[in-house]
Amino acid sequence: MAEALAVDPADVALRAGLVRTYHQRTKHQLQRYAAGPDTLDWDAQPDPFRRWAGAPLTPLPLVADTLRTTWSELHTGVPPSPLNRRSIGALFELSFGLTAWKQQGPDRWALRANPSSGNLHPTEAYLLAGGITDLDDGLYHYAPREHALELRTPLVAGVASGEPQLWIGLSSIQWREAWKYGERAFRYCQLDTGHALGALRYAAATLGWQARVVGGIGHSELAALLGLDREADFGLAEAEEPELLVQVGPPMAASAAIPRGWTNTDRWHGRANRLDARPMYRWPVIAEVAAATGEPAGGAASASASVSAPAAAIAGAPAATAPGPLGTRHAATLIRQRRSAQHFDRRVSLPATAFFRIAAALMPDAGVPWDAWPHRPRVHAVLYAHRIDGLTPGVYVLPRCDAGADLLAGALQTGAPWQRVAEAPAGLPLQRIAEHPALAGTLRTLSCHQAIASDACFALSLLAEFDGPLATAPWRYRQLFQEAGLIGQVLYLHAEAEGFRGTGIGCYFDDAVHELLGLAGDRVQVLYHFTVGAPLADTRIGFEPPYAGRAPVTAFDGPDHD
Repeated sequence: MAEALAVDPADVALRAGLVRTYHQRTKHQLQRYAAGPDTLDWDAQPDPFRRWAGAPLTPLPLVADTLRTTWSELHTGVPPSPLNRRSIGALFELSFGLTAWKQQGPDRWALRANPSSGNLHPTEAYLLAGGITDLDDGLYHYAPREHALELRTPLVAGVASGEPQLWIGLSSIQWREAWKYGERAFRYCQLDTGHALGALRYAAATLGWQARVVGGIGHSELAALLGLDREADFGLAEAEEPELLVQVGPPMAASAAIPRGWTNTDRWHGRANRLDARPMYRWPVIAEVAAATGEPAGGAASASASVSAPAAAIAGAPAATAPGPLGTRHAATLIRQRRSAQHFDRRVSLPATAFFRIAAALMPDAGVPWDAWPHRPRVHAVLYAHRIDGLTPGVYVLPRCDAGADLLAGALQTGAPWQRVAEAPAGLPLQRIAEHPALAGTLRTLSCHQAIASDACFALSLLAEFDGPLATAPWRYRQLFQEAGLIGQVLYLHAEAEGFRGTGIGCYFDDAVHELLGLAGDRVQVLYHFTVGAPLADTRIGFEPPYAGRAPVTAFDGPDHD
């Protein structure tokens, strides 16, 4: 669909209808799952690493061990590191790099700093760099297995004059998710984009840098900027769908710039490798919803709005801050040790102060990573407390803005008035919907019968304002899932900081969750489930370092972050 037609009300209505149809058909139901492959050949799993054969390779240094930024300092600010190849190496190592190799029997697989549905990693990262002293101006693809940059094209001469500048472009290889999850894969690619944005923002904060999504760039323009529209360079290889452009670096001007025309060149390098030579299924509905949600030029800017926490709940109070330290461990250590828990210990409870700190981190005024997100909050949390010290087991709601609070108050028909949680710190608009001491088993059933939903200390349903945003801007469908994924990344890292662990759950019975919460119609829809608890280690699985044989850098030429 041409972007020129995106402002046409008829075209917007057509797109919105396609999005709603896709969302409805990809819901899991108690009686059936959304359409997916009937069988999986794990020996024929798609290659988890995209490479551009023939593109010049620039190794990046392994720098993360030298960063001394603590978890608490990451949220209060540190002196900015210089823009050079070493700091770029740290940025990628902590956002998209490998963190370990796992092995069980003959199977060996990599873990990365950014989490992914099924560990399939559809998200690819590109670097657009200009004016960096020890890196040629150009567009690069990040190769995580090699921790290196592949040059796709040098920049047009003269466009990168002035101060050093960096952008990170994110794309999705949708087949990586579709191979396992079928038609629901588009949802998971967007969740993973949100996780990746969060990983990037946290990594930038360890360097004293900012990161923010660039508004006003359309879907087709971003594809051209990143070279994703060059069909000849892909051949039979799986296509990449443009997602986001993020400006990164030391404190920047108020509005993010768009590097228009920087890659309009005939000097492109490399051909994409094919990830799956023998795909068994095709899911055309994924391409349909991708086209329907392609953002027109200026779409992000028009969708942006000022951010405000729910005033009715906090009445002018400062941002919520639960008592206790955020942590004195190095942020790089926490980021690299992040894992998705596979099993939880049902005997362990979570201290209330830790729970409140995690909940406060979800609010849009919490700073990192929300300063990277340019849109009004449209995703809110319903929390199911199983074992929180001093907190009654039951259902709680955490609206993340005024509009969300008003919408949820009318949409959640639970038969009882909300009650503010007296134990919560001032500024945290946490409300109790209902006491429910036997809720864990219900959550297990609703989360596709997965024990992690019942064994956790608490679980969440992330609910999105749905029908309203889509009516005028169907591309917000991507933004809603991306925002949910960004919330997931906050939960992952703040759980780690508290000595616990999180797990995202993309498999849940959509309408059954709505029924539990008394939701009717399409005003609000559940987009993601998440759990936090005490992890149980699987001793059958062995671990290996991510870059064995490569010597890490032992000194960093940035400021001392101790």
